[in-house]
Amino acid sequence: MAVELRLLGTVEATADGRPLDLGPVRQRCVLAALAVGAGQPTSLEQLADRVWAERLPSSGHKVLYGYLSRLRRTFEALGVAIERRSGGYVLTVGDGAVDLHRFRALVAEARSGKSDDEVLALYDQALGLWRGEAVMDLDTPWFAALRGELATERLAVQLDHAEVALRRGRHAELLPALSALATRHPLDERLAGLLMLALYHSGRQADALEHYELTRKRLADELGVDPGRQLRQAHLDVLAAPGTPVTVNAIPRQLPAAPHWFTGRTDELARLDQAIGSGSPVVISTIGGMGGIGKTYLALQWAYRNLDLYPDGQLFVNLGGFDPSGEPVTTAAAVRRFLDALGVPAEAIPADVESQLGLFRGLVADRRMLIVLDNARDTAQVAPLLPGGATCTVLVTSRHRLGGLVAAHGAQPLALGGFDPADARALLTRRLGPAKVAAESAAIDDLVRHCAGLPLALGIVAARAAGHPDFGLAAVADEMASASTRLDALDVGELAANLRAAFTASYSALSDDAALMFCQLGLAPGPDISATAAASLFGSAAPVAMIGLRELEAAHLVQQHLPGRYRMHDLISLYANEQAHRELDEAQRRQASRRLRDFYIHTAYAGERLLDPDRPAIELSALPPSCLPRKHRDVAHALDWLEAEHATTLAMLTALAAAGDHAGTWRLAWSLGTFQWRRGHVADNVETWRMALAAARALDDLGMISQAHRRLGLAFARAKEHDRAVAQLRQAVEVAERADDPAELSLNHQSFAWVCARQGRDAEALLHAERALHLLPKADVDANSLNLVGWYKARAGQYEQALEYCNAALTAGRCEGNVEVEADTLDSLGFIEHNLGRHDEAVRHCREAAALFTQLGNLYELANTLDILGRSLSALGQQAEAASTWRRALTLFEAQHRGSDATRIRQQLAEFDQLPAATLIQTPIQGSAKVQ
Repeated sequence: MAVELRLLGTVEATADGRPLDLGPVRQRCVLAALAVGAGQPTSLEQLADRVWAERLPSSGHKVLYGYLSRLRRTFEALGVAIERRSGGYVLTVGDGAVDLHRFRALVAEARSGKSDDEVLALYDQALGLWRGEAVMDLDTPWFAALRGELATERLAVQLDHAEVALRRGRHAELLPALSALATRHPLDERLAGLLMLALYHSGRQADALEHYELTRKRLADELGVDPGRQLRQAHLDVLAAPGTPVTVNAIPRQLPAAPHWFTGRTDELARLDQAIGSGSPVVISTIGGMGGIGKTYLALQWAYRNLDLYPDGQLFVNLGGFDPSGEPVTTAAAVRRFLDALGVPAEAIPADVESQLGLFRGLVADRRMLIVLDNARDTAQVAPLLPGGATCTVLVTSRHRLGGLVAAHGAQPLALGGFDPADARALLTRRLGPAKVAAESAAIDDLVRHCAGLPLALGIVAARAAGHPDFGLAAVADEMASASTRLDALDVGELAANLRAAFTASYSALSDDAALMFCQLGLAPGPDISATAAASLFGSAAPVAMIGLRELEAAHLVQQHLPGRYRMHDLISLYANEQAHRELDEAQRRQASRRLRDFYIHTAYAGERLLDPDRPAIELSALPPSCLPRKHRDVAHALDWLEAEHATTLAMLTALAAAGDHAGTWRLAWSLGTFQWRRGHVADNVETWRMALAAARALDDLGMISQAHRRLGLAFARAKEHDRAVAQLRQAVEVAERADDPAELSLNHQSFAWVCARQGRDAEALLHAERALHLLPKADVDANSLNLVGWYKARAGQYEQALEYCNAALTAGRCEGNVEVEADTLDSLGFIEHNLGRHDEAVRHCREAAALFTQLGNLYELANTLDILGRSLSALGQQAEAASTWRRALTLFEAQHRGSDATRIRQQLAEFDQLPAATLIQTPIQGSAKVQ
């Protein structure tokens, strides 16, 4: 007969596939101990230690002889011998009969130098022998240690397998397994590197870099070490692009490029050096510094001269305080950018802005960092972003005096004026060359006078002259003089007419196509624009658009501050908008704006459909000619686009709302909703649905109005403004009732249940969940509705009724193929079974839920499930695995900054050895509210 002994899971034995009765647990321990060392002698003392350890009873050896005798009788007729030899007892069994030895033999063969396809096949066979944790039903110290050793052995093989599979291009299919492993082994550097490469080759470079930063921080916090060479190399591979030199760098480096033509400012740089040398954090505001005076250049020049003072990195944000095309950057948006740069994963960022600011301050409190807050509007915009402690330096640039920073925060002010004639001449000399300046000295004097000491104007004039080397400088000076009368002040009280002359001279020198594009760019809202969006704005093919953008960049009228993204100085943007209204007729302006609007709406909508394909679709308008929205390859690509364009799409949304384009406002707001919710853009989510609600009311569409009230209510709840949330949801219910729309009304009550649960009002949550379910026709009842009723019944202690609803939900969810609802329902069932005392069932459901949450990347719910799983394992007496499970939950709670949950788990672990299991499991579990 063919006998198999299985150790890679629960301990089992079969003969020709028929299971054998192996007797009580300690008898199975004897068989497993012999099978681990099959063919080698194991002494009686070793067996006793492995079976009982220090708990060996006085009659232990006698009992052990009995176990050996019964095992002999079970196996002798099957050709398996247990013999006593010199040195101990020996189990003799056929080759490959023990799955552990078969696993090791396959691994050894795979590592013997075969082809990749052969290696993968052998690894697949080897890993396929595992049915769970090794000897998972045996719980003595020796078997616990063995289980840990074999888990390490298995992980090494899994990583070997992944390495070869990555080499063969199987990155997409590896992602779920590698993500699950990374959750269980967050400090394994080799695993982290492989997951990064799999993410990168799946088109998710941002996620790969984010995982590196998360791992780097964990290594530093928990082990006090930096990433090793192999992980740093993986980081390098992800960062690298063809032809681009890359250095390994695990700290934020957000400074824009160093000023290339920086000139003068010797006194100002010395004053900054002196201020920094005082030993306290330094805030510099530019008092009376007009636009284009060179405030940002000065801050960057000083920063690059002093990089060695800030080994922990540099953060930079343009606060857009005087951006004519949109509102200043909000505190919420600025701190979110900083948290992203510091490597905080999206799921770990708190929902409310105050918590985000607290997290930011905590992360930078003891780090030697430079923080540049550029183009600030006022003190109120800056103050929340100031770090605590005395290790960071803050540089602030602004056109206002920011006296509040001086008075309240000890800022040291620095006034920045225009260049004197000598410095202005020096800048032109650097740009144009000493020979040309010496040859046309009189014309240089005229240019310096026309530019009035404004570095921005001087740079534009220099670019104009350099672009036409055959023109004499006198011609450029005459051109500026004749154009100067055409300029009124672009910024009240700040600009001389000579600046318009500089802009006009550059604009007049453009080709017809580039001049048209320049005017059209003046119609674009937002801080910048991508090349693909610009192509739709221009109504031209991408290659043609790039030619025009390159010409504008060469004239210093636009700057490519990131690959493929262009921005204008705010004063140039104002000038471009003015030229658009002067040079283009109303129809041309309307057509260009419509193309750009629909580019953003259609591209964002395509991303939304990938993120939430089950959400009922909305109708879009037909695309105008020459508008070419982006197509997303997958969810990761859609998320990358939405993240990169978030500030610009918000600016477009604000512009559409201000212009009274209600249909466009609704469509764009709708298309941003899921992205903002999942990425934690709470404040932006509130503002988006405010504008959507106003548009829906203007369109007088009850379905839209109900949905906008509901989404705005959920956004308010996440921002912890519960009274506003309840008010919005009441209006949503009222509108849906007026519209006689039971499906919409059901969704509103589901959302009401979620908001009530977040406030601890479980009885009200249950009433709303039941109302939501009963509103649906029987044929339309879905798994999510059933699960919500079951969940809230369980939170109210109605466990038997909850079980009925959740079992029905599980069946429906699997029929629908909705993995997310299936995972939620399994989590609910685990919670219910635990509270009913049926801990075996609870463990089974929780393990299935944990696997699905891991597959979905839903680490928030995974942490909750692991908490319940640990409690049920503890109740079953499986204390070692319970503690291990809680440690996994603790790691997730800490990463997500869920302080109360983390504190509770730490207390459970600390008391684990002192308290009986029953004490631990009687603590009420509230679970988490299910998000709709």
